[in-house]
Order: sequence, then structure tokens, then C-alpha cells
Amino acid sequence: MTSPAAPRPPLPPFTHASAVQKVRLAEDGWNSRDPDKVALAYSLDTRWRNRAEFVRNRDEARAFLARKWARELEYRLIKELWAFGGNRIAVRYAYEWRDDSGNWFRSYGNENWEFGEDGLMIQRHASINDLPIQEADRKFRWPLGRRPDDHPGLSELGL
Repeated sequence: MTSPAAPRPPLPPFTHASAVQKVRLAEDGWNSRDPDKVALAYSLDTRWRNRAEFVRNRDEARAFLARKWARELEYRLIKELWAFGGNRIAVRYAYEWRDDSGNWFRSYGNENWEFGEDGLMIQRHASINDLPIQEADRKFRWPLGRRPDDHPGLSELGL
């Protein structure tokens, strides 16, 4: 079951160009740090594994995202397409954030996504590792929100 909402392009089956577009749209959404907006990209019955946490529907996804961004301050994310086929996309990503004590981290991850015909994500499997960094070692310094088009991606940054 997906949502009765309007389709969310680009729709599967993905081409290289549409997969790259879908990844950038996901990055932009998550960089908004708006749980209500981001949750709309997922089916009503979406299923996630994020680290060791399991999410079973859109409402749980929204609550998960609200908790995440309350804890991960100054959040900035870059995603990059790794592979695609049919209605599935694999991405790698990194994001930088700080905790409420001022400690900075760069988190590295991989995600596997599966989409319904309407373009909503029905499955998301994420594996993530956190690396403590010094504030001076941050690479993601754009103003909060969408990554500027001229900001380097992961490969260009050597990540």
C-alpha cells in the first residue's frame, strides 16, 4: 500500500538522470530538517531500518526525523548515487552535525531505497557510522538548508 497522494516524480523505473535527480531531491528534503515535509516522500506503510531502529509507517518516520534533528544540530547532508535499477536506488552519503555539548561529528552511511509506482519510498535500509571531528575539520559549511549547486559533492571532497 502506498499513499493516495499525487505521484512524486521522478517515478520508477529510473534512468541514470532520474536516479540522480531523486537522490538530490532526497538530499534537499533532509537538509530542510522539516519532519512533516520530509515524511511526505514516504509511503503510508513505509518500512525503515536506520542503524538499529525500525520504522513501520509514515507517522513513525515523522517522529523519528523530529527526534533526529532535535539531537543532531547544525545538520548538513550530501548524498551521492551509488547504483540504481528498476525501482531501487542505492546511495552513499555523509552528514555533519554537532550535539548539544558542542561536539562535532561526520556520519558516513549507505542506504538502499525501494519505491512504489507513485515515486514514494516504500523501503529504506540505512547503515551509518559516526566519526568525531574537530570543528576546524568540517567540510560542509554552507548556510543551513539546501546545499548550493556549486558546493562540491562527496567525490569532489575526497569523501
